Amino acid sequence: MTRLTLILAAGIVLALILAISFGESPLSAVQFAQAFTDPASGPGEVLWAVRAPRAVTALLVGAALGLSGAVMQGLLRNPLADPGVLGVSAVAALGAASAIVLGAAVLPGAVEASALTGAGLAGGLLILFSSRVRSPEALILFGVALSSFAGAATALIFNLSPSPIASAEVMSWLLGSVQNRSWIDVLWVAPTLAMSAGLSMLAAPGLKMLSLGEETAQTSGLPMARLRLLALLAAALATGAAVAVAGVIGFVGLAAPHLVRAAVRGDPARLLVPAALAGGLMLVGADLLARITPTDQELKLGVFTALVGAPLFALIAWRAAREWRL
Repeated sequence: MTRLTLILAAGIVLALILAISFGESPLSAVQFAQAFTDPASGPGEVLWAVRAPRAVTALLVGAALGLSGAVMQGLLRNPLADPGVLGVSAVAALGAASAIVLGAAVLPGAVEASALTGAGLAGGLLILFSSRVRSPEALILFGVALSSFAGAATALIFNLSPSPIASAEVMSWLLGSVQNRSWIDVLWVAPTLAMSAGLSMLAAPGLKMLSLGEETAQTSGLPMARLRLLALLAAALATGAAVAVAGVIGFVGLAAPHLVRAAVRGDPARLLVPAALAGGLMLVGADLLARITPTDQELKLGVFTALVGAPLFALIAWRAAREWRL
């Protein structure tokens, strides 16, 4: 796993360099030199106040989604689980959409706080449900119901919005983007991601034992209630942080764990760090491609990840099916 981690880390460094170097406004070698010698200059502002925070935000959001997906797949023992399967993304989006329509977006941090509150509410409901119903299938069904309800409520808010400008802002936000993000957005997601990573590490031994089967895990003394609490809190925090600063970005949390699963031989405990790194690398690369794609209007990141990622995931599923037949 150390070799895999180093490879992913090197890929992230390269992707960040490319993301900072390239953009809509090309810079000459002289301007790059000026940006490094005088960060307050025009080229310096482009590199360090526009491109760099955007790239770092994409990295942290992707890492949060990848980590959340790995935790959910380990807890539910379902390779199709992702941050949206339990409704956390949808309820976080509902909170943010409500804040935008109510006009709270003019207050700094109001939309982010509303999204985190929604994610916390969803996480609390999931923890309460899992404490009463132990079946992972029932938890998935409850999450699907929660996601459907939140999605319908978001659509209702969108339809009943009295302002077309607010409706356009909600739609733009729901499509997902890290455009125009600043270092303040990095500060929003970084501490929450760190807390989620800590909880995930605490849950890692339990996730590994759970891969042997719930009955085996229980007979070995695994505290299932504590494991569910840690895993659901970790997933809710990571997903909430991602949605709070970037809107709804699908597919990354589903695909990132699959990209590195074979390298860790399916071990859910060893999967957490590589999945987070793979998610970050995916989103930095996707955002860079979305920026440099020659279109009249910049592609939304959530749309771009789905368009590019769905065929990739289909290829992964096809290869997995071949392995199962063999």
